Amino acid sequence: MSTATAIAMIIAIVAIAIAIWAFLRMRNTTRLRSKFGPEYDHEVQRAGDRTRAEAELTKREKRVNKFNIRELSQQERRRFADAWTKEQSRFVDDPKTAVLNADALVIELMTTRGYPMSDFQTQAADISVDHPRVVGHYREAHDVAELCRRGQAETEALRRSMVHYRALFEDLLGTTVVERQREEVTK
Repeated sequence: MSTATAIAMIIAIVAIAIAIWAFLRMRNTTRLRSKFGPEYDHEVQRAGDRTRAEAELTKREKRVNKFNIRELSQQERRRFADAWTKEQSRFVDDPKTAVLNADALVIELMTTRGYPMSDFQTQAADISVDHPRVVGHYREAHDVAELCRRGQAETEALRRSMVHYRALFEDLLGTTVVERQREEVTK
């Protein structure tokens, strides 16, 4: 084999390896975009780099895969739905308490489902793996709850926070509270 042939083979092998690497990376990007939806874009913007963002999202997946996430029993689902209905009703008379209770209820629901509770950023990251379409709701609702704790939230922000909490809550619950109430009426 001549030197030119050996060099051509090495170049061909390197080119194939680069093509395979590029294909696998593109496939991973497509998979992560599809799985995480808007959370993918949020993480790319936060990280400032697609490679770092994808590494973070992959790390989240691996972390959450170690958890024992479970579905709720019918009894648990009913109890949480009833608690949510109570907090929505409380909003009319005491919006601040309703928002703070909604925040606590979401944390209780997440804990019951099997998500470990730590700092908010870790909670949001964990939720993003299985509930990427609503994690933005969680962030916005939680921001308002923090303003509420400092006495700085206005009524309209509190209202929006309850709407965001409801979207997250219903996604975690696995049904809408209204659907569940209709099911009970028709039984």
